[in-house]
Amino acid sequence: MSGDDAYAKAGVSQSDADLAVSRLVAALATSNLGRPTRQVDLKGHYAAVMRLDDRTGIALSTDGVGTKLLVAEELGRFDTVGIDCIAMNVNDIICVGAEPIAMLDYLAVERADPEMCEQIGVGLARGAELAGIEIPGGELAQIGDLVKGFDIAGACFGTVALDSIIDGSAVSPTDVVIGLPSSGIHSNGYTLARSALSGIAMDDDRLGRPLGEILLEPTEIYVKAVLDLIASPVRVHGLAHITSGGLENLLRLKAEVTYEITDPLQPQPVFELIAERAQVPESEMFEVFNMGCGFCVVVPAADEAAALELLRGHYPEASRIGDVADGDRQVIRRPG
Repeated sequence: MSGDDAYAKAGVSQSDADLAVSRLVAALATSNLGRPTRQVDLKGHYAAVMRLDDRTGIALSTDGVGTKLLVAEELGRFDTVGIDCIAMNVNDIICVGAEPIAMLDYLAVERADPEMCEQIGVGLARGAELAGIEIPGGELAQIGDLVKGFDIAGACFGTVALDSIIDGSAVSPTDVVIGLPSSGIHSNGYTLARSALSGIAMDDDRLGRPLGEILLEPTEIYVKAVLDLIASPVRVHGLAHITSGGLENLLRLKAEVTYEITDPLQPQPVFELIAERAQVPESEMFEVFNMGCGFCVVVPAADEAAALELLRGHYPEASRIGDVADGDRQVIRRPG
């Protein structure tokens, strides 16, 4: 497995996914409710926003945990994947400047194992606590004819003042990009990661900790840090959750600019091990994984010091990783 198609060879085709989403969205666009839409125009962003009235919007997002769940099954440990489910949703909600308030979970199982469900609940409760949200309801579906194992997903809700939505349109040349460290792989790229690391025992500690523990490290929840920043005098121009696609997620912000990444955060050793075993070039690693940077904040250069001071109170490793420049809409890595 080598070259630019390692992820596809492992079983995930990004081009197929892009085409599938475009056709799904096109089909949805044919709906006619007979009234003006309540949607704010945020096409392609992390969360949708619906107008509740002239001042308030409700932010909506949905996501799951993906094949990281197979690692949990292999280890028989399910108390962290609920945190991942919360994180993947709330980290998207905050990208539009919204405060997440609640999430509904959907748990599909081959069979209802009480102990497993209890452990998943423990993780959901912990994730909700970290994110400052409630879980007022959910669904448990026993569909053994369809699902082998289990799957979990969530739908998250938040609130935002319509005149305070952060969509990235304010991003401009001379802004700076600040990176917040990830806790590890998070919840993206596990199809490639599992393929690359197959054959290594889950208790292998060559990276300083058992491999299984590293792979199940929960996705970082950035809610408190980002909401603190939004509430501060710092002018926040853009917010990007770095998931599948890596730093290319910056292009989900509404700005016709070039992002020049010159000082990326240090990737955790597990990424080097994946690249080495699967012979994945660095360029593709940055396209698939977060590579140590789980969230990006774009602010004016004049606000960099204040932003870093606040963010380092949450994440000491937070640092400026690049700049915004005139140019085509693209992300360029130019390591210094």
